[in-house]
Amino acid sequence: MGPQVRNEVRGITGLSTAGAPPATAVRYVIDPKGSTFTVRAFATGILSALAHSPTIAIPDFAGEVNFASGTVEDASLRLVVQAASLAVTDDISNKDRHEIERRMHDEVLEAGGFPEIIYECPRASAVQKIGEGLYSVSLNGELTLRGVMHDQMVAARVTLKGDILRAAGELSVRLSDYEIRPVTAAGGTIKLKDELKLSFDIAARKQE
Repeated sequence: MGPQVRNEVRGITGLSTAGAPPATAVRYVIDPKGSTFTVRAFATGILSALAHSPTIAIPDFAGEVNFASGTVEDASLRLVVQAASLAVTDDISNKDRHEIERRMHDEVLEAGGFPEIIYECPRASAVQKIGEGLYSVSLNGELTLRGVMHDQMVAARVTLKGDILRAAGELSVRLSDYEIRPVTAAGGTIKLKDELKLSFDIAARKQE
């Protein structure tokens, strides 16, 4: 076999072993209107049976999910909540609603000085495929609340269907981790527990 033929064969072989090009990064932008995000606080203390345990909606948030190489295994998340948007959803009097929201915005979240609540996770810590387009995902990210950053684990069930990503799950947040004092009422006989429960069902749309 002459040198020219050997060079041509070598070139063909090189093409065949180069492999497929790397997957393209995929970006999903969160759609708040197609999502639900709520917080539940729980009363404790002597009169906790008579106290109100409010459910709070989080209507104003934005963010995105990125798959750096097009796969769920390297998913990252950034989510930004506008603290002043949190609102009580329970069927209570306007007076009680106004008082709970005032204390939540001014005393707990200090929304005037810390308008954004931010969650960031650079990469999913664990991903398990449990069905076609269905995954169990763990995120070990950082939550910044009232200017204090703290590690925050989030477990979610992620569904990919067409151009839509949905992530649903629950997580617990302790106010004390963010240097927030217990919220009290009725002269201290009623107060909210340190732990809050957050539930989410978030939709995001794939971007071209």
